[in-house]
Amino acid sequence: MITASLRIELPEDYWVAELSRAFPDATFRLLSGVRTGDTAVELGEVVAEEPHAVSEAIEEHPHVVDYQRLEAADDRGIAKYETTDTGLYGFVETEGIPIEFPVVVRDGWYELDFTGTRDEFDAFRAGIEASGFRHELVSLVEVAGENVDEELLTERQREVLQTAMREGYFEVPRDCTLDELADELGVDKSTASGVLRRGEARVLKRFLTSAGGER
Repeated sequence: MITASLRIELPEDYWVAELSRAFPDATFRLLSGVRTGDTAVELGEVVAEEPHAVSEAIEEHPHVVDYQRLEAADDRGIAKYETTDTGLYGFVETEGIPIEFPVVVRDGWYELDFTGTRDEFDAFRAGIEASGFRHELVSLVEVAGENVDEELLTERQREVLQTAMREGYFEVPRDCTLDELADELGVDKSTASGVLRRGEARVLKRFLTSAGGER
């Protein structure tokens, strides 16, 4: 089993790549998104020293329509919008990259985690190299046998998942909301959601790629 973190340089004509290069110190997080034909509806967050300036640039970009500012703070802003630029969705589909929200873009680079078998990783890496996109392998851990489950999650992901389980976040009905979980962890809601989603994705992919999905 392979767990890896990578950075992929996005084409300059993607609107999020263009604006992230214009604001290199800002972090763009796509919290959720769905492509609907020729457009995509997205919920995005910007973390920056001057988030209002970044939000204005997004709102004024020719590829962004129906912009709705939902939340504004001194260091971040959240908005719902529709974009005519669906290049990122086409990119991940072409390269076989599973979208794990939040999608993080900094200074024109798409950051993602990968969990899968060695064959899946080799095919994935070969596809990126064949596409000509610059990429960087940030980290890679290959484990086998009994150590797979121990090395599957980062220390932070394990902490968040264990806290979520302890507080009853996964119960039906839930005994703990995402806001309450974030307070328990001492982080903001979007950070808790991001770590939680990535951890869940790794566990699910580990289960689904094991023999027959059975343990």
